[in-house]
Amino acid sequence: MTDLHDLPVTQLLALFASRELSPLEYYDHMLAHIERWEPSIGALYAFDPQRVRDQARASSERWSKGMPQGMLDGIPVTLKELIATRGDCIPQGCAATTLVPATQDAPPAARLREAGAIILGKTTVPDFGMLSSGLSSFHGITRNPWNTDCNPGGSSAGAAAAAAAGYGPLHVGTDIGGSVRLPAAWCGLVGFKPTLGLIPIDPYYTGRCAGPMTRTVDDCALMMRYLAQPDARDATSLPAQRRCWSLESPSMQGLRIGLMLDPGCGFQPSAEVCEAVRDAARLFEARGAQVRLIAPVINREILDGLDDFWRARQWSQLLALSKAQVGDVLPYLYDWAAPAAQMSAVQAVEGFNQTFEIRRRCARLFRDVDLVLSPTNQVSSFPADWPSPSNDPRQPFEHIVFTLPWNMGEQPALSINCGFTTEGMPIGLQMIAPRFADQWLLQCAKAYENWRGPIEHWPSAPAH
Repeated sequence: MTDLHDLPVTQLLALFASRELSPLEYYDHMLAHIERWEPSIGALYAFDPQRVRDQARASSERWSKGMPQGMLDGIPVTLKELIATRGDCIPQGCAATTLVPATQDAPPAARLREAGAIILGKTTVPDFGMLSSGLSSFHGITRNPWNTDCNPGGSSAGAAAAAAAGYGPLHVGTDIGGSVRLPAAWCGLVGFKPTLGLIPIDPYYTGRCAGPMTRTVDDCALMMRYLAQPDARDATSLPAQRRCWSLESPSMQGLRIGLMLDPGCGFQPSAEVCEAVRDAARLFEARGAQVRLIAPVINREILDGLDDFWRARQWSQLLALSKAQVGDVLPYLYDWAAPAAQMSAVQAVEGFNQTFEIRRRCARLFRDVDLVLSPTNQVSSFPADWPSPSNDPRQPFEHIVFTLPWNMGEQPALSINCGFTTEGMPIGLQMIAPRFADQWLLQCAKAYENWRGPIEHWPSAPAH
């Protein structure tokens, strides 16, 4: 029998509607489950069990009267710490941050509350959300439930750990270079970065998106119904669109698929990762798609230029801190940003301009292909206490070469599990579609998920 914490949203809502299960009963089960897991993985921030219980009790009363206040009434969701929720502080994963409660919900939080969802808690991030790691000077270490000696990745570290551990079915992260997809891949999840502006986010920035992190494509698509609504606070917010987010299977006949196994620079994916991605491509090919190897879109010059710009941006933030506050910042982050002190303005601008070179290359690629498949991660796993897969501030971006292009190019990109390494760690398949083809991409992902079959065994909570 499936444990309650493993149930998808549709089954939970059906149980609520039939009164076989109340949101309060579900939450009490979840609380016990979280209490078993949380000391080992450290995924949550701003988790107030009594506050959630009060909301679950009120939701139970509404369901008992047949009057839910929204389509997600009583469903717990987690939100990445960087996504503002009214009354909660946003430490940005850094012990140097002055803690000030947020005065209003950011767009993803507002949309989910309007749908009746209960904010279970916030999820951890590394310092300033700038590392692909669960290591934080504020939160400590967040660990991967598949192997707690391993890192869940980041910067949506807690969201990925919470989803893999079964802290409810719905989680939201943010992604500016892979921060949804990378940890989703390391934790066996579906992680979706939509077309820029489809899910409004505040504050917004070049390439920054919010996105669902779930165990299934169905739950991911369900979240899009509520998250993909315009919000004027995000100047990149797309206009309202009529989408049902249905997941009927698209035809693969004649589909032009580009298979990208060479990142172009940085770390090289292992042979077993490439073979798992090739196996996924063969499933598309068996159904009529035309698959061919394609060249990478990033080279060393582009990656180093972007590194220059992001170092400069981070250094500008560190300069705003006092000397005492700087001492509280994770040393790795400081060491990464510090070379920007000797960087010229021209060098920083030229680095930022690589954003537009990537955008040109990504747009040109989709003239010749309809869908791109690649590994999500170039590194299969790394230690939980490392601040990045390289553990070297001189090599900060070597592991994000497959994910970064699509933030700058603004294409929708999704990671989905396509197997496991010989050590038992998840392998992520990344799927990328042209801009605005978000629903079609989810349909392709659902088709692949059906061919692959469900993940039968998720990590088990440690025994007391």
